[in-house]
Amino acid sequence: MSTMLEDPVTHSQTSHGTRLQAETTAARLHIRWPGTRKSLSRDQKLQAAGAFDADSRTLSAAKRLFDTSHPSFRAVSAIKSKASALWKGMTLPYIEPGVRLLRRGDVSEFDDRMIVIQVELSEAVDELDLSFAELVDQARNQLGHLFDPTDYPDSVSDLFGITWDFPSVTPPAYLRTVNPELYEQECQRVKAKFAEAVELAEQTFAEELSQLVGHLAERLSGSVDGKPKVFRDSAIANLNEFFGRFQHLNIGSNDDLNQLVENARQVITGVDPQDLRDRSSLRERVARSLTEVETSLDELMTDRPRRNIIRGPR
Repeated sequence: MSTMLEDPVTHSQTSHGTRLQAETTAARLHIRWPGTRKSLSRDQKLQAAGAFDADSRTLSAAKRLFDTSHPSFRAVSAIKSKASALWKGMTLPYIEPGVRLLRRGDVSEFDDRMIVIQVELSEAVDELDLSFAELVDQARNQLGHLFDPTDYPDSVSDLFGITWDFPSVTPPAYLRTVNPELYEQECQRVKAKFAEAVELAEQTFAEELSQLVGHLAERLSGSVDGKPKVFRDSAIANLNEFFGRFQHLNIGSNDDLNQLVENARQVITGVDPQDLRDRSSLRERVARSLTEVETSLDELMTDRPRRNIIRGPR
């Protein structure tokens, strides 16, 4: 398989990067969320350290402000996870922190679905607000002398929020007039970023597929106490979801990766989870084929060492 050199950026990368830049827009997700833990005060840490005859400077301690397993808070948290999953599921990674790349044809769908999630969050927060007094009373009983009423607002309705925007990742147009040379330098810098984003997308897809096929192959191989290992239907559903997302987001920049994805897809196409449980020969064949795909993916990722271009959480 061909190798990917770290420097300079190859012509192929630049070409695919130009295409990626032309077909996507940057999308950023903002989540406002209150803290659920608070560090103990200096006096409280001194008291805690004294109980163990320890130096308070070596002690780190915090209190949980309220029960985050309460159904009303879990409902709000689930919507937060849903928003993050939608953002990541519809986009490709980019090399700037907090920014991902959304296909321009998907902007309206993304915006519409995020608006629905925003409404769901507002409704769930209203329900949490109704239960918040109960959570505070529970915390008062659980925290004892650590309870401080000033830690709790009268209402939590303004503490949660989900918003999104589409920031520009290209040089400002005015720079072309103000300083044409600098404008051209910035254009080249952006072009290089998108070329790196192509490789990052390839690596991300390869790693995700390797994890998915590796997990399913492991569950289909061998036995426990003489019985086949248990696997969930979701192991296959997750692979099928990946294939759909790859087909939609992939820009066709890596023939080797494209072929391995297709190989994995063919392995499980038409395979019913219950048939895998009932037919040992089918289990063995699928496991063997998936292991071959995983091995080839490992070789692909080894040949193409990961760039140190991830500069923050995605």
